[in-house]
Amino acid sequence: MRPLPAADCLSIHEAAKHIGETKCVSGKVLKVKVGNKGVHFLDFCEDALACPFTVVVFAGDLKDVGDVRLLSGRNIEIRGAVKMYDGRPEIILNRISQIEGGAAMIPPLPKNYDVENRGRFSAGRLHPGKKPRKAKPQKPSATATYGNDVERDDQR
Repeated sequence: MRPLPAADCLSIHEAAKHIGETKCVSGKVLKVKVGNKGVHFLDFCEDALACPFTVVVFAGDLKDVGDVRLLSGRNIEIRGAVKMYDGRPEIILNRISQIEGGAAMIPPLPKNYDVENRGRFSAGRLHPGKKPRKAKPQKPSATATYGNDVERDDQR
């Protein structure tokens, strides 16, 4: 049995009837999958390819949306333009304000989250700069003259 959507939200099964409209779609996120180049997909079905609806979050939008991985297992209501992509309706999530209700309280991504590495945390490596070489003390030259021993052309 499917959970009932909020009064003004559609179920994921009704989204295909509203392509090109801005609607609210309600459903339970079963898993969050990370695709190529850090794109995140919120899957509402066990078989993502057979699912009638999906939500897409592009890597560049994660900083504005937050840690969408925490939406897994939660019922969400998402508002946005319902578009058809690859034969399936979707909403592109690019602002946290598109998610309504309690699910909107997701924290931001950790500062060291690397979307290009598909969720692996990488703070990067610090390579210390090369240390400046210590100047070797120079030995006094045998031919150098110091102090008053210097001969001058203009002697007084």
